[in-house]
Amino acid sequence: MFVGHYSVSFAGKAAEERIPLWLLFIAVQFLDVLWSIFVLLGIEKVRIVPGITASNALDLYYMPYTHSLVGALGWSLFAYLICQMVPQLRGTKPGLIVAAAVFSHWVLDLIVHRPDLALYDSQFKMGFGLWNYRAAAFALEMAVLFGGAALLWRQASARRTRIVIFACMLAVVQVIGTFVIPPPPNDRGAALSALSSYILLALIAAWAGRGSARAQMAFANR
Repeated sequence: MFVGHYSVSFAGKAAEERIPLWLLFIAVQFLDVLWSIFVLLGIEKVRIVPGITASNALDLYYMPYTHSLVGALGWSLFAYLICQMVPQLRGTKPGLIVAAAVFSHWVLDLIVHRPDLALYDSQFKMGFGLWNYRAAAFALEMAVLFGGAALLWRQASARRTRIVIFACMLAVVQVIGTFVIPPPPNDRGAALSALSSYILLALIAAWAGRGSARAQMAFANR
């Protein structure tokens, strides 16, 4: 799953105005951001195997630190603790929303991945394998993406146009990624393209979330 993860970002922003949308965009992909860095450092491993699933060619055979259940829970706790150190995000609600955004990545990955998500280390690997059915996986991406965007659209009257544009842009990105772009040439190519896309989309999310500072002030004064 790729853009479907961002549904949780939109939903999290709808639930707590204080959390910047760009931060939630990083949070939902935080496990993959770390994965990209760890692959580049040789800590985690991936192979390019065309045809391994109908949706992509990634053989994610060793990623215990980012995509095991234990690892995902640990990084979610880390995100919660970081929130308590930031005045704007301090408190149980913002911390739990950001932590849940981080952990949501593992939950959504479980639906689409082949069995490559370990319980811990590389043991007891899980994955329901929806990536083997490209049309169904794509439909799920679109459903959850626009479902999350609709939650934010309902209450973000000052940003509705930007949210619609952004959600549609993400849908186009998924179409290109699913049906047009060929597999990456190697593991470093996969990691670099993933990392650059997460950074770029977080920057666009900062644009889409503009104007929330006034909303935050109004929220605080209610």
